[in-house]
Amino acid sequence: MTDLTATTSTDIDSRLEGHRVELTGYCYRMLGSAFEAEDAVQDTLVRAWRNIEKFEGRSSLRSWLYRIATNVCLDMLNAGNKRARPVDLSGPTPLAQAALNPLPENTWLEPMPDGRILPSVADPAEAAVARESVRLAFVAALQHLPPKQRAVLILREVLAWKASEVAELLDTSVASVNSALQRARATLTDHQGDAATADAADPLDEEQRKLLDRYVAAFEGYDMKALTALLHEDAVMTMPPFDLWLQGHDDIAGFMTSIGASCAGSRLIATSANGTPAFAHYKPNPDGPGFVPWAVQVIDIQDGAITGMHCFLDTPRWFPLFGLPDHLDADAA
Repeated sequence: MTDLTATTSTDIDSRLEGHRVELTGYCYRMLGSAFEAEDAVQDTLVRAWRNIEKFEGRSSLRSWLYRIATNVCLDMLNAGNKRARPVDLSGPTPLAQAALNPLPENTWLEPMPDGRILPSVADPAEAAVARESVRLAFVAALQHLPPKQRAVLILREVLAWKASEVAELLDTSVASVNSALQRARATLTDHQGDAATADAADPLDEEQRKLLDRYVAAFEGYDMKALTALLHEDAVMTMPPFDLWLQGHDDIAGFMTSIGASCAGSRLIATSANGTPAFAHYKPNPDGPGFVPWAVQVIDIQDGAITGMHCFLDTPRWFPLFGLPDHLDADAA
């Protein structure tokens, strides 16, 4: 029996809580859902607390928690839930056919605030890997893997566990782990796409900061000429829970000045999500002064241009998750 069982309840709570952020990042990569990830971690910590006397110390507390978290995630994934982005489900919607058709919440890959999934690490290379591995495109690609392959790839490629450690966690052989990793890599290569090509964003360099400053000015001014000048020619705009997505300058600008015209005069507040720049989007309050929540925008940047505007519209869920205010005063800058 480990000396952990001899410590006080407060000490145990503190040691378990110390792993919450990294476990949430792991469960988020596994599940593709912010709220399911947090539920999985809470379940993991409750199970660990209830079974702390069974922890024999043959592995580290961290490894033991990852074993519990993996089992929780595998149980959840056995229900068949698989998250996606609009771009994973269909081709782009021509502007002339654009219609706002919502799909159920459990269809969609969800955004996640960086602070909830990216623990502070001193090694810049390790931090870069962590951020790349929570990009929307990367997490979407993970959804194409069977659950155990998903766990193997995350543990080996993202968290840098040894094959023997993963084998012990999954109660399997090293050969089986290596085989699963090989198959997972091949599948990920087929589906990863833009996950491998988006520019690094931590920290933002001067050109990226200027690009985002120009984006804010153009969006808040609803200046479509200035906005489209910042977009890659194949830029995409998605709007979960709606299934349509738009591609290219003309369709994006056309949508924003037609179906999306009520967003004119909006305000953007900088935040971060999925290892990339993001904005809280507030539109003018139709019922009074000030601004009301409309979307969390997750922004992709590549080669000095914006390649993706991913607008998550379910603000009663996202704004509390991101710790964002539910109203901006009329003089908000």
